[in-house]
Amino acid sequence: MTAPGPTLQEHTATYVFAVCAHIDHHALATLPGLGENSPVRPLSLGALTAVVQHVEAARFSEDAWRERLSDQGELERCARAHHHVVSAVAARGATVPLPLATLYRSDERARQGLRQDAERFHTVLRRIEGRVEWGVKVYAAPPPRPAAAQTPTPSPSPSPSPSSAGAGRGRPSSGDGRAYLDRKRGIQKRREQHHDEALRAAETVDTAMRTVAAASRHLRTHVQEPLEPRRTQVLNAAYLVDEKRYDDVARTVRALRRSTGMDIEMSGPWVPYSFVGEV
Repeated sequence: MTAPGPTLQEHTATYVFAVCAHIDHHALATLPGLGENSPVRPLSLGALTAVVQHVEAARFSEDAWRERLSDQGELERCARAHHHVVSAVAARGATVPLPLATLYRSDERARQGLRQDAERFHTVLRRIEGRVEWGVKVYAAPPPRPAAAQTPTPSPSPSPSPSSAGAGRGRPSSGDGRAYLDRKRGIQKRREQHHDEALRAAETVDTAMRTVAAASRHLRTHVQEPLEPRRTQVLNAAYLVDEKRYDDVARTVRALRRSTGMDIEMSGPWVPYSFVGEV
C-alpha cells in the first residue's frame, strides 16, 4: 500500500501582505504577488480581513528567506511585489501593511496569530482611514567657502646683518601663528552658525507641516553621501494627512521654500507605513 503524499499545507506557507476591514477577492485576482503559482486572496479574520498568498514552504523557509534577502536584486524584487499588493489594497480603503516576510505555517496559524493583534489593527485602521502619508526632506546647502587669505605686501626694510640673517629663517612669527588659528576658528564658527540656521529653518518647516497634518514622525536623517557633498539633510519627516488636503500640503511646501530658502523635497502620497506601528 502506497503511503499518502504530503498535503498542500505541508508544501506551502501563508504569506501575509496586509490587514484591512474588508476586500473582495475579485479586487485581488489580477495581482501577481510574489509570483508564486497561487492567487493573492482574502483570508477572513472575523471582523477583519488579511490579504495573503500561498507560497512554497521550501523556498520561504527561514534559511531560504535569509539568503533571499541577502541578494540585493531579490530583496528589491520582493519589496516591490509586496508594496504593489499593499498599494492595490490601500487604494480601496484603510490598510495596515505588514512587514516584508510575514509568514505563517498555514492559514489557521495566520488566523490565530493575526487575531491576537485585532485590537491594534482596529485602532490603526480608524486612525489612518481617509489619510495618506507625505514625506518631506529638508537639505541645507554647504556653508560658503571662506575667502582666500590675502598676503599683505611687505614694506621695505633694511637688509639684515650677517649675524641676524638666517637666525629666524624658516621660523614663522608668533603673529603668523595666531592669525592662522584665528582664521581656523572663524571658519569653524561660521560653519556652526550655518548649521544652526539650517536646523532652525528645518524646525520652521516641521512646525508649518504639522498644522496640516493629523500626525507626524521624525525619521532618521540620511548620512551625506561621499559623492554628494553639495548638501546635508537636516530633516526627514513623515506626515499623516487627510487625502483631500493635497492642495494644502503643496501650498505649504511652496511657501516654505520661498520663506526659508531651503531645498525641500516632498514625496507622496504613500500608504501610511510610518504610522501603522503606533496606537
